Amino acid sequence: MAQIEPSEGGKKGKSHQKKMSVHVDFTPMVDMNMLLITFFMLCTTMIKSQTLQISLPTNEKVDKTEQTKVKESEAITIILDSERNPDYVDELTGKTLKGAVRREHVYYFEGQPDITDENKDGILDNNKMQESEFLGNEGGQTRGIRKILHDRNKKVIEKINELKVKWRNKEINEAEFQAEAKKVRNDSTISRPIVIIKATPNASYEALITALDEMQINGISRYQIDRINATDSAMMMELKAKHLK
Repeated sequence: MAQIEPSEGGKKGKSHQKKMSVHVDFTPMVDMNMLLITFFMLCTTMIKSQTLQISLPTNEKVDKTEQTKVKESEAITIILDSERNPDYVDELTGKTLKGAVRREHVYYFEGQPDITDENKDGILDNNKMQESEFLGNEGGQTRGIRKILHDRNKKVIEKINELKVKWRNKEINEAEFQAEAKKVRNDSTISRPIVIIKATPNASYEALITALDEMQINGISRYQIDRINATDSAMMMELKAKHLK
């Protein structure tokens, strides 16, 4: 509560004016603040943490010949590489730092590389690798590596879009939509790609995150991050050499 207390100060005289001192007690405000905090905590919807879904391998035993058939028909390998500016030396620390990313490169090939040796001209046999890039949709059409992944997972996307229409029309609720969409992504009777994501030492962290985002956008449930090997590097270097000619 606010209290006004008169105070007499100085010498008494005819022109003397009384001074008022105001004292405000903020104790009741503490209780009010606690009530407001409690109210907002109870009424506020907590943000759900979003995490990447990990598809665990099945426990069923699969014959080696069947494993090879699956890899040949459904596997697609994506290799990430970043074109950077020249390295520079930090004047304060004296350490050599990598230059900023100038452009992101995305290389891919379907199935297995199936490269055994080089021919007489030093060119790898049966180089399936192609180059693409990360591009968003334009005019409702997919582009770049998104189009390639979309076309490989077209049947799954079509079924999920049908579920989305039912969800928007309130024929099913959100929980039912998520459950049905999960079944579609994991349906072994539908042709689905297995995406293997690899990155070169120059690849940026942003490129890897963008690749994982493309998995979610295209409804791909089977993907993994693997190390780049000598065959992948040779295929990529040959493709770069062709572009320079």
